[in-house]
Amino acid sequence: MAEGKVKVGIIGSQFQADIHAASFQILNEAEVVAIASPTPGNAAELAKRYNIPRVFTDYREMLKERDIEMVTIAAPNSLHAQMTKDIAAAGKHIICEKPLAMTIAEGEEMIAAAKQHGVLLMYGEELFFTPKYLKAKEMADAGAFGKIYLVKQSEKHFGPHSPWFWDVNRSGGGALMDLGCHGIAFCYFFLGRSPIKSVYCQMGTYVYADKTKAEDDSLCILEFANGAVGLIENSWARRGGMDDRIEVFGEAGVTYANLHMGNALPTFSENGYGYAVEKAPTTKGWTYPVFEELWNYGTPQELAHFARCARGKETPQATGEDGLVVMHTLYAGYASAGEGRKISMPYEPPPGVKKPIDLWLNGPARAQAAQR
Repeated sequence: MAEGKVKVGIIGSQFQADIHAASFQILNEAEVVAIASPTPGNAAELAKRYNIPRVFTDYREMLKERDIEMVTIAAPNSLHAQMTKDIAAAGKHIICEKPLAMTIAEGEEMIAAAKQHGVLLMYGEELFFTPKYLKAKEMADAGAFGKIYLVKQSEKHFGPHSPWFWDVNRSGGGALMDLGCHGIAFCYFFLGRSPIKSVYCQMGTYVYADKTKAEDDSLCILEFANGAVGLIENSWARRGGMDDRIEVFGEAGVTYANLHMGNALPTFSENGYGYAVEKAPTTKGWTYPVFEELWNYGTPQELAHFARCARGKETPQATGEDGLVVMHTLYAGYASAGEGRKISMPYEPPPGVKKPIDLWLNGPARAQAAQR
């Protein structure tokens, strides 16, 4: 077994890659030694900011670096599958940001490639590591709330941070694909990975119809085999910065966890200041600047865990298989919105469906609504 810090390469150079680089910098378990991005200026800037010694414009060249043991993918959804297969073939462990892929078939290929080459495929779901949410699960598992009957997860803001999200051919979907993957994974994880029995979803494009075909707001209801319900609310149409919270209801109790409130300083400023919280559009007036933001999200803890997994010291808590469960559920969600009905699980999309959102865009319920 290798010793010392795990050597990491990052694919990507924008928002999520920056979060990875910043998180790794505060870890003892790993260090970033290379970054790859087809946009030279962005890669060089990120490398300078975090003292990353090597920069590549082609990730396949970075994969030739023999000392790199683990690679994180912070690239558009449409690139996840091929990148994962290339990383696996290079014999390096993989951290793939959510969602796992564009399609179920791609996700299956990614899992198979990792197994074929004997490397780990770890799924980047930080809500499995978010301190507040983990405390809620610890209490639930200890019986604090009795039998759980409802888990709610909400993530909302006023739109994504990179232009590719608006392009459904690169993203595969809108707010549900981007944010709902968190809620699906969290409810599944919180409820002990009880199988998902049905999915009902409502969605629409209310604010950004001039920019995208994708939905900018969605509501999703999951029914689990253990009798519990998951309610997932997601939006790209909510003003005021990031809002991320959970609610847990059981026969003997309830708990509420707001990811930012309680970790923020109620602040009023007529002049504004540098930074309040992710996706906050202004810092004038009343704002709620957060501290230790990355730690509160759980990303450093997640990446530290994955580094220990790469050393064989721990077993991954979030895997490609978890990501595949989410992919099946996303497809069912878009099918539900497209057909205007509850979809039973397991769900397999009809032949020829290239991406999840096609099931909504081409669904009969949407066509009927357009005729009214």
